[in-house]
Amino acid sequence: MNHLNLVKLSVGTESVEGLADWQKTQSAQIDDGCPRHVTRMWPKREKEILAGGSIFWVIKGAIQARQPILRLEEQIGSDGIRRCAIVLAPGLIRTQSALRRPFQGWRYLKPEDSPPDLPQSRAEEEPLPAELASKLAEIGVI
Repeated sequence: MNHLNLVKLSVGTESVEGLADWQKTQSAQIDDGCPRHVTRMWPKREKEILAGGSIFWVIKGAIQARQPILRLEEQIGSDGIRRCAIVLAPGLIRTQSALRRPFQGWRYLKPEDSPPDLPQSRAEEEPLPAELASKLAEIGVI
């Protein structure tokens, strides 16, 4: 079975480092230390996502990183509403920048439409300023 990815805006995050810092807080984790993203909608294509999918994070208008999805867990909110906790592997994997327009919630992302990971030799580089990265992506340079 082919895997399927998700893409999600990282609202309020200015950088990959900012997302990583937030994920280290208590509010983002439960007892196992794995970060979670809680969403109202349960993915209908769960089996494909759990067959090796990742969540790709949109930061400042561009996909910049991804995290493998470990599992989906039911979470009942204080309001009694069932939600889906997307449990993620710790750590972010930087990807090549890919522009994305704003959207609500999450979306499915086919592997062939997903940006590739940055080579290990570039993973620790200082990221380009968001505006420059967006302009370069617009013209197809990155």
